[in-house]
Amino acid sequence: MTDDPKARLLAAILPHVPFDGWTDRAFRRAARDAAIPEAEARLLCPRGASDLAALWHREGDREMRERLPGLAGLRLRLRERVAAAVRDRTLRGDREVLRRSLAHYALPANAAEGARLLWETADAVWEALGDTSRDGNWYTKRATLAAVVAAAALFRVGDDSPDGAATAAFVDRRIADVMAFEAWKGTAGRNPLLRPLAAPLAWAVARVRAPSDAPKGR
Repeated sequence: MTDDPKARLLAAILPHVPFDGWTDRAFRRAARDAAIPEAEARLLCPRGASDLAALWHREGDREMRERLPGLAGLRLRLRERVAAAVRDRTLRGDREVLRRSLAHYALPANAAEGARLLWETADAVWEALGDTSRDGNWYTKRATLAAVVAAAALFRVGDDSPDGAATAAFVDRRIADVMAFEAWKGTAGRNPLLRPLAAPLAWAVARVRAPSDAPKGR
């Protein structure tokens, strides 16, 4: 058993989430099961189950980052590595917990945090794969990938195919669309027909900069 009380609370709440959701009832049961006084548990998690829901998501990102270096030794194109990362992130974990998490972050009060967590996942993927963009591409890559991650999660909760095969195929199609868009951005400026449309976009993107504290890539 881990000595980290928040990790203990997270492990204790997960069996209750499929039945109770990320609710105060589930939080109280988690404190009981983890043998942590409820008052202490609320000091650790002032927002109760919502803090544990965010921790669950970020733990998924952390575990994904730990597994991604294994892709480095494979002779895969960038598109294949991005798709493999999103498949890994989407297909692991309890599907009912994922379903309850989607419902939790669909609530208006939680929507902003849900969007922020999706952005963090997209950022974790690009960072782990060595993205070095520092201009507006830093934002467009993460925005488009965050949309894919969200769509893949929604698809996953309704996917009854063996080992999530349908979800994996869905991710591959969406990543192909994302990479096609990235390729279009790179070639449109050289196409005489598309140049009038692409030039303003390229001008704007070139003048946007990633946050100063964003990782520089590898």
